[in-house]
Amino acid sequence: MQHTKSVRPEFLSSTARVAALALLAPGALLAANPALAAEEQAPPQAGAAAETTASSGVEDIIVTARRRSESVQSIPVAVQAISAQTIQSRDLTSLEKIAAATPQFTVARASNGAGAQLTMRGIGSNATSIGIEQSVAIVVDSVYYGQGRVINEGFFDLARVEVLKGPQALFFGKNATAGVISLTTADPGKDREIIGRIGYEANARQLYGEAIYSTPLGDNWGLRLAVRGSKMFGGWYRNAAGSQNYPTLDVAKGFVSTNHVAAPAAADQPQERELIGRATLKYDGGGGLTATLKASGSWNDTIGNGWNYSAVRCPTGATALNPAYKCDGGFKIYQNNFPVDIAQATPFARSNGDLYNTYKSWQVTGTVNYDMENVTLNSVTNYNWNNNKFGCDCDFLGGGVWATENASYHAFSQELRAQTKFDSPVNLMVGGLYQKTRRDFFQAVLFASLENSAAPTGMRYVAYSKESATDGETLSAYGQATWKILPTVEATAGVRYTHETKKSTFTQPYVNPALTGIFRPQSAAANGVLTGDQTFNDWSPDVTISWKPTTDVMVYGAYKTAYKSGGFSNSAINSSLVTVNPSADLAFNPEKGRGFEAGIKTTLFDRQLRANLTLYSYKYTDLQIDFFNAQVFAYVTYNAGAARSKGAELELEYAPRSVPGLTLRGTLNYNRARYINFIAPCWSGQSIAAGCSLKVNGIERQDLSGTPTSAAPEWTATAGVSYETDLGSSLKIGGNVDTRTSSSYLGSSFGDPYTRQDGYAVLDAGLRIGAQNDRWQLAVIGKNLTNKFYFIGGGTAPLTGAGTGTNNATRGDIIGYGAMPRTVRFQLTVRY
Repeated sequence: MQHTKSVRPEFLSSTARVAALALLAPGALLAANPALAAEEQAPPQAGAAAETTASSGVEDIIVTARRRSESVQSIPVAVQAISAQTIQSRDLTSLEKIAAATPQFTVARASNGAGAQLTMRGIGSNATSIGIEQSVAIVVDSVYYGQGRVINEGFFDLARVEVLKGPQALFFGKNATAGVISLTTADPGKDREIIGRIGYEANARQLYGEAIYSTPLGDNWGLRLAVRGSKMFGGWYRNAAGSQNYPTLDVAKGFVSTNHVAAPAAADQPQERELIGRATLKYDGGGGLTATLKASGSWNDTIGNGWNYSAVRCPTGATALNPAYKCDGGFKIYQNNFPVDIAQATPFARSNGDLYNTYKSWQVTGTVNYDMENVTLNSVTNYNWNNNKFGCDCDFLGGGVWATENASYHAFSQELRAQTKFDSPVNLMVGGLYQKTRRDFFQAVLFASLENSAAPTGMRYVAYSKESATDGETLSAYGQATWKILPTVEATAGVRYTHETKKSTFTQPYVNPALTGIFRPQSAAANGVLTGDQTFNDWSPDVTISWKPTTDVMVYGAYKTAYKSGGFSNSAINSSLVTVNPSADLAFNPEKGRGFEAGIKTTLFDRQLRANLTLYSYKYTDLQIDFFNAQVFAYVTYNAGAARSKGAELELEYAPRSVPGLTLRGTLNYNRARYINFIAPCWSGQSIAAGCSLKVNGIERQDLSGTPTSAAPEWTATAGVSYETDLGSSLKIGGNVDTRTSSSYLGSSFGDPYTRQDGYAVLDAGLRIGAQNDRWQLAVIGKNLTNKFYFIGGGTAPLTGAGTGTNNATRGDIIGYGAMPRTVRFQLTVRY
């Protein structure tokens, strides 16, 4: 039986050809009529920050949160901008590192499913379903990426990062209900630039290097090449598992027992290796016409898969699956490789039995901008592909459950936009987006207790396998009117219309005969192949009014809505224990948000102090949440009835002119995210007394109204200081100290009190010395210097917990998605 996935010919024949034509079309359009091509006006290449002309004071930060270059203080949007210089000095080169330094934003790395849970202001999509697009959208060079596995992309040579909080209805492709993380990669500049960077991280024993070459090509063209490679000789988490013996019962031979030996997985994980490259070609012919073509690819490989899955809380202090394994959290895991003989007979397992995760991707983005006297036209065309394979110890505690997976995703998108800039009170922006996607998914799950020597090739040790696919197509149109009511008062009103279709299939082509009472096989006449044919339509309006009483003060209020389409849970399980109507239960509804936001942005005391305050309240309906039934290893996606996220955010930055080079910064954030109504599944081992007192269609349920959502601390705060000054006539020295503090929160989306993470604080610091002309720099960059262990998401460990919905329930073991430990990087950068 062949399980290797490939791209469907019809997808390539339609999408790839259209992508190629669209990427080449700008050149033809320029020759025929340059007014038809467009790209948004690029901000300063230095990356989101152009310093004021004075010797000090706060920076005038330039962002593109509304798809045009504007000062962050002049737009009615809650946005945090991070400059290229800050990204380098604080090593904010991944989504996880950005989240660890950003209030109200968290990233929980997961082994399977979507690969990550991204949460903003307590609203997010948990990681266990690959079919759910993230509520916090990732946008790279104006292209929407909705998949959680985008965290495996290595982001380097960035021009800026923008963190937009709250619903984003108009400007970033498909709507993002919770927020947007917008990353912009660097373009070639007007001068030749050569950058070399090498570094070593001491904890994981990671060696890395970067090379960047940027040069003009004649008067109108520029080229930028960037490559990064790294290799870990150790890891961030330590595996304390011992060798395990697993007897399997052969159902084809009357349950004859055979013993298999599983060696401990690698002692240090993840032992990551990565290679990333990007090429950028830019044309700037003057007269407002620019065109950019970016092509990039990445490869990331780890030894170990769920390398941050720490056992944080167990009823007995030791894991139920293996009493020798202590349950005390920390940067410690318990995982075993596949037995070698089992691995060699299983699709997508490594022949030596090693646990692993391999992620590959490539993407091409073409943008064209034509900035005319009164209108700016823009085109963004993209094709991207990624593939993820893994071999996982998927009970994470040595219980003898393994899985392999092969999942691929393809997306083509074309966005066109026009924006007027007449010298009149009213200006317009209109645009449209087309996107076509394809997801292919295969997974095999193995239970150490079962085999079937009569099974098809590759299935002997497989308990059940899953195959699923979804074809998606999106058509979206949007528009916004901006009305200058008075010289100091501006109003905007816009709406986005979205029409989306998704056609899905799901089947379990093989189920071990001993498990057909739990997992419905393909051969079951009524429930073998499940299908979903979904159509969604939505209107998302957006209204904002702002007032600038002075050039340094802006007050605004907004009503915003957001929408995220429904879908099909590709990585779910067709189990009689969790699904009553399988096809309907694997489908889930769109997620929507609506509410109000108000804020004041100020730049005070001769531009020495930036002080911003934001208040917000948003209600979300049909929040998409995936549930893992730990007792039977089964998944199903639910829509929470409603939830509300409301709070306040204060942001301060002070750069005194009396002390050039000194910057003080801080944030204080209050957020209350609660379910309004949600009749939810019970967590594994939840008793009637603990709230598991309802039944729906014979399945235990609980009422989570008033319960916090996942990863939603009520209080978060950051504080930092940085200073840079000349040292003699040719050197300069600088450093920073930054902290992030969080109050306690639940790791589970289902109210499990045993997943509570206590409040914590982390400390980062850096020290750098280099030439005044930036020709070279030596830096030491430390993150989480107190080595504080904390987890961001979590839930019940597979196959633990019992008696759910009874008076004698036994709660399960809790696994948390652990964050990064202490890291210390020594880095040398040279420039020519």
